[in-house]
Amino acid sequence: MAGDAPLAGVRVVDFTRLLPGPVCTLYLADLGADVVKIEDTGAGDYARVLGAQGDAPSLFYRNVNRGKRSLAIDLKSRDGHGCVIALVKRADILVESFRPGVMGSLALGYATLAAHNPRLVYASISGYGQDGPRAAMAGHDINYLGYAGVLDEIGSRGGAPAIPNLQVADLLGGAASAAIPILAALFRAARTGQGARIDVAMSDAVLAHQHFALQALDRDGASRPRGDDLLTGGVPAYGVYRTADDRYVAVGALEERFWRTLCTTLGRDDLAPCGLATGSEGERVRAALAAIFAAQPLAHWTARFAAVDCCVTPVATLAEALVDPQFAARRMIARRDDGTPSPAPPWKLDGERGGARGAAPAQGEHSREVLGEAGYDAAAVDALVARGVVRVSPSSPPAACA
Repeated sequence: MAGDAPLAGVRVVDFTRLLPGPVCTLYLADLGADVVKIEDTGAGDYARVLGAQGDAPSLFYRNVNRGKRSLAIDLKSRDGHGCVIALVKRADILVESFRPGVMGSLALGYATLAAHNPRLVYASISGYGQDGPRAAMAGHDINYLGYAGVLDEIGSRGGAPAIPNLQVADLLGGAASAAIPILAALFRAARTGQGARIDVAMSDAVLAHQHFALQALDRDGASRPRGDDLLTGGVPAYGVYRTADDRYVAVGALEERFWRTLCTTLGRDDLAPCGLATGSEGERVRAALAAIFAAQPLAHWTARFAAVDCCVTPVATLAEALVDPQFAARRMIARRDDGTPSPAPPWKLDGERGGARGAAPAQGEHSREVLGEAGYDAAAVDALVARGVVRVSPSSPPAACA
């Protein structure tokens, strides 16, 4: 990335793998930071093999680790520990996503590393946080959504909870909710020289964003049943409706002017007073809309509402989204040399999409390079490799003395 990127010159030591932590550090890389991905000398980040086809790393791994560098090292060895200390002394940020206590067992806890680098911003991403009765428990996105009350609220009226395909807790909690305090702490460290210890729990982050549901709970004394709240299909003006070809339209006409425009477009001005109706009246209006939308295929409704400003849109497939003219105009999806899609950063800075350059690293691809920058000469790195403390990939560039 260009040298004038906001985080140019910032070094991130990244102990994360799979999805939440790597997306957090991807944000930092997309903003210009140098992210060094720390991997063990065994399997490394097993995101490489999740959904992989053939010998190539999975597209998932390649997309969330683009532009990073990989150092593969035995963290349990004394020499490996020394390498990490040397690297941390020159770092600005450390991000880890082990269970609580693991970094401490490796003598890589915050107090230990802050003694070597008081400016270090040290962030821990975990399912339930660094303390509390569930701190040591394993979990995944579905578990965090379950504990935070979100999973209970997602789904059709009368049906079982629906599992979202977008990993809400992982991405909202483990990625975005970690990046924000990391950047704030980095700003403070630049001003004062004081680092920070950041504790992010994915389950906390999901609970913290339950704003509408908390309002319903406070008002009614209980959460609304699935499919019965304002934003889950409980009113005719906000929901999904099946079309004649078994596709769906998304209706988000909450405001009165949008709902009235929708009714006029459908030739049903008689429904105009009923957009937010509930109970039997709401059921009647929903059934009327369902019958209208079910009479024509999705393409008909897409064309019908294309120039009508009332928040009625098609429910697109992902394949359709990738060629959508809006996303194309925003340059949200790039194509790799092999034709596979790669999402761009979800922001623009100074009108530019930007983003980390370079492919996702092979395991240990930059071991020599990174250790050279940490002060190890080529002979020292060769010795570490020979003893199995450090792993290098065949494409690993030579070490460069600091």
